[in-house]
Amino acid sequence: MTPYRPARAALRRLTAVANGQGGYFTAKQAQAAGYDYPHLVYHIDTGNFERVGHGIYRLPSVRPAEHDDLIRLTLWSRARDDRPQAVVSHETALALHELSDVLPSKTHVTVPKSFRKTAPRGCVLHKAAIQPGDIEEREGFRITGPLRTLLDVADYTSQDQLEKAVRQALERGLVRRRALDSIVSKHGKNDRLSRVLALVDNRP
Repeated sequence: MTPYRPARAALRRLTAVANGQGGYFTAKQAQAAGYDYPHLVYHIDTGNFERVGHGIYRLPSVRPAEHDDLIRLTLWSRARDDRPQAVVSHETALALHELSDVLPSKTHVTVPKSFRKTAPRGCVLHKAAIQPGDIEEREGFRITGPLRTLLDVADYTSQDQLEKAVRQALERGLVRRRALDSIVSKHGKNDRLSRVLALVDNRP
């Protein structure tokens, strides 16, 4: 941060970024706001900023977000261009959409096939391509939409939980039956989802 750039203006810019990420920010985001490396180190040493991971920091003055762990995981996944790669998915996305009674013991995220980082403890990485239309934006992280989530968990969760999730998604209007039928037609190998749709049709 040059002496000609007002410190308050830099802090306002950084706070605006951190507010959308549960108080977190990256070194590159701090630099873009106006903090060069010596000033970043100074604010860490004085306690104005907290270092929470490699290149990841936090403003203590910002209240933690509800899904603090998912925001940290998202920032951990960022590529060299500082763009996060992880999308919350599978059973974790199912729980966040409040579909079924699944309570995942680990956090599931999907990353590009080219992703090379090792998953941190308590995290399961799934490697796959996700279309932009299958992603929803949350506060500080991204999550697969209900339709993509159902497709992802079809081969992982129990049939009872899958049936409950499909039924709830249809009842709440989160997915359309036509879209589910299209998925079954396109992914014909997904026999479990086909069986679940048949059960949904035959049970009151």
